[in-house]
Amino acid sequence: MKTGIKFLTAAVVGLAAVACSSPKKMAEQAENVVVKSDPAVLEVVAGKIEANVTVTYPEKYFHPKAILEVTPVIVYEGGEAKMDPYYFQGEKVKDNYEVVSADGATVTKPVSFAYAPGMEKCYLELRGVVKFGDKSTELPTKKVADGANTTYMLVCKNGKVDYKADAYQEIIKQTAEGQVLYTINSSVVRNSQLKGESVKNFLAALAEIQANERKELVSTDVVAYASPDGGEELNAKLSDKRSETAEKAFTKITKDEELDAPVNVKSIGQDWEGFQELVAESDIEDKDLIIRVLSMYSDPAVREQEIKNMSAVYKELAKEILPELRRARFIANVEYTNYTSEELLQLINDNIDVLDEEALLRAATLVKDLKGKVTVYEKAVEKYSSARAQYNIAAAYLNAGKTAEGKAALAKVAEKDADWQNAMGVVALQEGNLADAAKYFAAAGNATAKENLAVVDILNGKYADAAAKLAGVEKGFNKALALVLTDDLAGASKAISCDCPKSAYLKAVIAARQGNAEQVKANLEKAGKDKDLAARAAKDIEFVQFQ
Repeated sequence: MKTGIKFLTAAVVGLAAVACSSPKKMAEQAENVVVKSDPAVLEVVAGKIEANVTVTYPEKYFHPKAILEVTPVIVYEGGEAKMDPYYFQGEKVKDNYEVVSADGATVTKPVSFAYAPGMEKCYLELRGVVKFGDKSTELPTKKVADGANTTYMLVCKNGKVDYKADAYQEIIKQTAEGQVLYTINSSVVRNSQLKGESVKNFLAALAEIQANERKELVSTDVVAYASPDGGEELNAKLSDKRSETAEKAFTKITKDEELDAPVNVKSIGQDWEGFQELVAESDIEDKDLIIRVLSMYSDPAVREQEIKNMSAVYKELAKEILPELRRARFIANVEYTNYTSEELLQLINDNIDVLDEEALLRAATLVKDLKGKVTVYEKAVEKYSSARAQYNIAAAYLNAGKTAEGKAALAKVAEKDADWQNAMGVVALQEGNLADAAKYFAAAGNATAKENLAVVDILNGKYADAAAKLAGVEKGFNKALALVLTDDLAGASKAISCDCPKSAYLKAVIAARQGNAEQVKANLEKAGKDKDLAARAAKDIEFVQFQ
C-alpha cells in the first residue's frame, strides 16, 4: 500500500562500538540493533499478514558464545499471535543455528500470521532472549511495524446471481382477421361473401376492439391473392384487380364503423406461402411429397408444372386447396396494453390466478421484500411448472445472502446451464469455498461469473487480476475497490456509483491516501450512519494520521 501515511517503525540509532560484549551487555545495548519491516505498514492479504523483517546487528554486539531466540509477535486488541521463534548463534557456539558474526551482520527473515479479528489495530514486535550456558536474559522488546490494513475486506463478497428473464410484453401485438373468397379467374366480390361468417366475425372483432380500452387499432391490411394455378403474369394482374375490389368491399362493410387507422392495400400475386400452409394442414396423402417439390424449385412455373404432373394429387388440390387461395384478407393490427406494474402488484394480492407465467415472472421482479418475491415465483412453479421461476427462487435467496435456502432451491433446478454454474459458484463463495467457487465461475464463463471471479481474486490477494476482470464494468463498488487496491485512485473515484455508507467509506479511504483531510472527515461522517462502519473507521489504519 502507499506510504503516504506516516508511522513510527523503529528508530535508527547510531551504531556505537561496543566493548567485548556479553549477554548482559547485549541486552543493555539492544537499542543499537536496528529493525525494519517491508512493508512498513502491515497489511492483511488473503487472510494473512506477511512481511520481511530485517535486523541489523552492529559490530561487537553479538557475543560469540551466545544463542539468541527471537519470537515475532503480533499484538492486537483481544490477544496476541506468536510465530515459532528464530534462533541465531555466536561464532563459537557448536550448534546448527544461523551464525551472527561479532563483526556485525544484517539478517532478513519472513514473518507470517493468520489474520484474526482485532488485528486491524495491531503492531508487530520482536521478543528476544539471550541464552548463555544455563543462563538467559530477556532483551528489550523491539517494535517493528504497525498495522494491519484490511481494506480488501470491504469487498462485496456475496456474489451476484442473474435472474432468468421473463417474456412479459407491456404492449402485445394482436390481429383480427376476415376474408372474402373469389371464384376462379374472377375479381368480383360476391354479396354472399360479405354476409358470410368470416366477415361477420371480423366486424365483431372490430367492435370489441373499439369497446376495449386496452386495445387500439393501429392499422388494417387489405391483402389480395391469386391461387398458384395458371400463369404467373396472369395471376399477378388478377391479384391486383382483387386488391381494388377488396378495398371497396372493406370500405362498404366498415362504413358504419369509426375506424381511425390507416388502411394498407397489398397485392401478393400467386399465394405459394398460403398453398404450403394449407397443404401441410390437410389430410392429403402425398402432402409431404408436395411440400418437398415446393422446396426443390423456386420458379413458380416449374413448381406448378411439377405438381400438375402428379395428376391424382392435383385433382385433390384443385378441389380442396386452390379455391381457398382465391381470396382477399382483411387484417386488423391491434396493440393490446398489458397490465401496468401497479396493476400487477395489485393483482398479486387480489387475483393472482388471472396472471399467466410471464406476468407472474414480471410481477415477482416488482416485489421488494424477499418473502413476497419468493411467494410469487412459487406460484409460477405451482401453476405452470416454471423452470425459470424455480431458478429465480434460488437467485432471490442467494442475492439476499440466504445461502442454505438458495442452495436448496437450486437443487430443484434441472438445467445445469451457465446461470446454474454461476449460482453454484455463488453458493461456494458464500460458504467460503473459494476454490470451488472459482471452478464454477470458470465453467459458467458469462459476464456475471467473471465479475464474481473478480471477488475470488480480491479475496485471494490477486488485485491486478480482479481489476482486469472488472475492466468491462463501468461502475460498481468492487470495481472501485479493486482500483484502490491497485493504486488507481482516480479510476476508483469514477467507478463508485452508489451514494451509500459503504461507498462513502471507500471514498474516505481514497481521500486518506490522497492526503485530503477534509474529504476524509466528510465521507466518514456519511459512512458513520452505519454503526459497523463507524466502529471500523475508529480502528482503521488508513485513517490513523487523521485521528
